[in-house]
This record gives sequence, structure tokens and C-alpha cells, in this order.
Amino acid sequence: MSLLSEFKQFAVKGNVIDLAVGIIIGAAFGKIVTSLVNDILMPPIGLAIGGIDFKSLKYVLSEPVIQGGKVITEGASINYGNFIQSLVDFLIIALAIFALVKAINTMKRKEEAAPATPTFTKEELLLTDIRDILKSRS
Repeated sequence: MSLLSEFKQFAVKGNVIDLAVGIIIGAAFGKIVTSLVNDILMPPIGLAIGGIDFKSLKYVLSEPVIQGGKVITEGASINYGNFIQSLVDFLIIALAIFALVKAINTMKRKEEAAPATPTFTKEELLLTDIRDILKSRS
């Protein structure tokens, strides 16, 4: 089998297409959550804390060197405000995935809990017939 035909067989399998769709939807969901955190949640939280913009929170390690209005050397800082926003992003995404998995597991349990119709072997059916015949004789 040629390399091209093997790749074609791999690419058109349902699982690969499902995975690709899942990745695309996941990336779009990540952008939505990032916008939710950056544009909707963090501004009121920052305002409630005292008008803090979380993006500007940082610990400066060294100041930039400026000469003649030009930056010669960039300053170094630990941007913990961005980390806090990323942490909130992660928590929201993790909560959404947890809720989705919990819902799927609940549906699976309901399917498993549904009573299955009993299936009898030929011997069990024959024994049932014999029992019924013996009952009718007495």
C-alpha cells in the first residue's frame, strides 16, 4: 500500500475528523473564555479591589535603561497579573469541562440503570416449558 493511500485511509477515518472538530471547537471555546475573563470578569473584580488593572500587576526586577528618549535595555519584571488572569481562564475552562463530563456520565448511568430485557438460553426455556407442563398436570 502506498504512503498516499495509507494517509488517505487514516485521514478519512471518523475518529480523526472528530478529533479535528474537537480541537477547533476547543480553540474557539478558549478564545471565548479568555474574552469573558479579560473583558467581563476581571474589570469588575479589579474595580472592587480598588481600581486595579490586573494586566498591569507586576514585580519589577530591573527598570528599563532609557537614553535620549530611546529604550536601550528593556526592563525585567514578573507579570503576576497576567498569571492571575490565566489562572481564572483555566478555572473557568476546567469547570466547564467538569460540568460536561459530569453530564455525560449521568446520561451513561441512566442508560446502564435501565432494566434490560432478560434473555434466556434454550435450556432455560425448555425447563420453563417443563415446569409449566408439570403445573398443568397437578
